[in-house]
Formats: sequence, C-alpha cells, structure tokens
Amino acid sequence: MKLLPTLLCLLLALPAAAQLYQPGEVLSYRVSYKAKMFPNTEVATVQISTATEELDGETYYRVEGYGRTLPTYRWFFPIDDRYIVWADTLTLRTRFFESDVHEGEYTFTSRYRYDWPAMRVHTRWQKRKNPENRKTMALTPGSMDPVSLYFNMRTLNPADFREGESRVLEMLLQDTVRYLKYRFMGREEKKIRTMGRFRTLKFMCQIGTSDGYSFTDGSEFTLWISDDQNKIPLYIESPIRVGSIQAYITAYKGLKYPLASKIK
Repeated sequence: MKLLPTLLCLLLALPAAAQLYQPGEVLSYRVSYKAKMFPNTEVATVQISTATEELDGETYYRVEGYGRTLPTYRWFFPIDDRYIVWADTLTLRTRFFESDVHEGEYTFTSRYRYDWPAMRVHTRWQKRKNPENRKTMALTPGSMDPVSLYFNMRTLNPADFREGESRVLEMLLQDTVRYLKYRFMGREEKKIRTMGRFRTLKFMCQIGTSDGYSFTDGSEFTLWISDDQNKIPLYIESPIRVGSIQAYITAYKGLKYPLASKIK
C-alpha cells in the first residue's frame, strides 16, 4: 500500500448496537510528509462523509472516503482514491464495499458483497487492464473492510481498556484477511495544527503481514482519537523508510455529539 491508500485505510480502519453512523457527518484531513532534511509539507487531502442512500428499495448508510494529492504535487504523482461502504441501517453490518484507486498509471478496483446469513463474502478485484479476479471467503463476526473497522473503533469504551492492553481486529483486503493489532496507550493532550488542543485516546497500531498474525514487519502507526462520544480520528503518524507521514483533522461538521474533547 502506498502513502495515500495507507492513510486512507488507517483513517477508515479504526456486534455494534452503538455503532456510530451519523448521516451528514463530514471529516476533512490534510496529509503531510516530514523527513530530517525536508520540512513538514502538506501533500494530500482526505475526506470522510456519511449519508443515507436507497439501493434496490432498501435504505443504507453510505460512507465514502476520498483522497487525492494537492494540485502542487499532482503533476509529479497524481493520486485519486475512493472507498465506499454501504451498511445496513438495522443490523449495522456492511453489505457492499468498493474501492477505486488511481495512482499515476496504476489503477485498482475492488468490489465486495457480504452474505451474512451464509457467512460468506464475494470479492472481485482488478489491477490495471488485467483480467478480473474473483474469490469467495468465509466470514467471522469480526470480519470487516477498512471503512467498517473505523466505525467499529468508534464504539470502543475506554473504560474497558487497560493501558498496554492489545486487541486484534480482522480486515478484508482484496482476496485475503489482514489483522490489525492495536494497543491502548492511555490518555494524552494533543495539539492539532490550526485546530487547537484536544483530550485524546492514544493507540499504537500495527497491520499484520500477509502471513496472518505475524506483526514482525507489518506497518506500524500511532492514532489519536477524540476523548468524547464521537471518537473521531484527530491525528495519525506513521514512520516510513525515509521520514514519516501524518494525517490531521482540519475541519468537521454534522457530528452526532458535541466535540467535548476540544480544550477551550
């Protein structure tokens, strides 16, 4: 996964009767790159929006994550990525997922159709102009796409965590299941550029390798979410081979609850 798709998955990745789908909610982020001899530079934007939509006579929550490089860098490496989830408004389970990724000359599309009664998911994906691939995989109650994982994270009750405690979530990617391990690091005040200071819940997270539960060389990152009922991602930082990348919130609207974590 390259820079922007990775951050999209992280932002969108973090049996939920309280699962928080709020139509009208829009969260906006900037993505920046920083290295030892390179100043902190904004390179891309990400937006996550939630709405309701009718499909085949049924009402769904429609969640869309959209990321693209800023115009200054688009000539160098144009990225235009979109991820969409349709979730059942009653069961709150994902019914459909799709991604449409464009990075320079590289393109990738995927489609998932969840069959929860049969505990199966039918996946289709295609790279560039190669033939389309198809696969059916078994589901578990914890199986989710990256977007659904993010909404699941928002249902967590901090009172149920002890500092240093780790948990593992399942994430469906293309034709396999990847595992996301996260460890609660406690509460921390965090300053967000242009937004002020927030009370946050801090997590250390790691995406496992394709070998299943092996986290020895998986992607590791730090996530700060708002310490209030919304539990929105405020800041993400991930080291890369040279330097680090960050994503931080720049605007929000339509939240279900007051953003009580913001320090006046």
